[in-house]
Amino acid sequence: MVEFRYIDWTDYGKLVAELTDRIRSRGQTFDLIIGIARGGIPVAMVIADQLEVQIDFINVKSYTGVAAREKPRIVSTLTEDVKGKRVLVVDDLIDEGDTMSTVLSYLKPKKPKSLSTAVLFKKPWSKHEPDYFLEVLDKWVVFPWEHAEVRRLAASSAAGEAKRGRAKGSPPPRR
Repeated sequence: MVEFRYIDWTDYGKLVAELTDRIRSRGQTFDLIIGIARGGIPVAMVIADQLEVQIDFINVKSYTGVAAREKPRIVSTLTEDVKGKRVLVVDDLIDEGDTMSTVLSYLKPKKPKSLSTAVLFKKPWSKHEPDYFLEVLDKWVVFPWEHAEVRRLAASSAAGEAKRGRAKGSPPPRR
């Protein structure tokens, strides 16, 4: 059975503040913060505000449902030029690392001065090691903006499993 970690808005604020402090404590400076949509947007907004750094966003799609994932693909791109800039790429978490790898592969040919990564959580099986993160965990993380969505998807998934004759409670993809 999949274990969930639900995060409310208060805890979320504390986690992002802690990540920002961790970034600040290393003394590295950035010219641009790029948030990966969807979960990286709120994290990037707070970090950019607290570090007083310009922000941009990139939209990457990979999840297609509770039990369905596809290869990450960039569906919208940046408005800011990254050439010669010290860039911090931010997401809420790194699961297998494919999304972050896709974004970094997209950015490298654009010749940033440096590329660093920051996430709140990293899964133990991730292929990408972020430069900044708070915790390694193997639970399914449910952020404050996902509570209703996860309930809806879990109910839909359970109904589909019942129709197909599978056992209830099959785990969603790792997240």
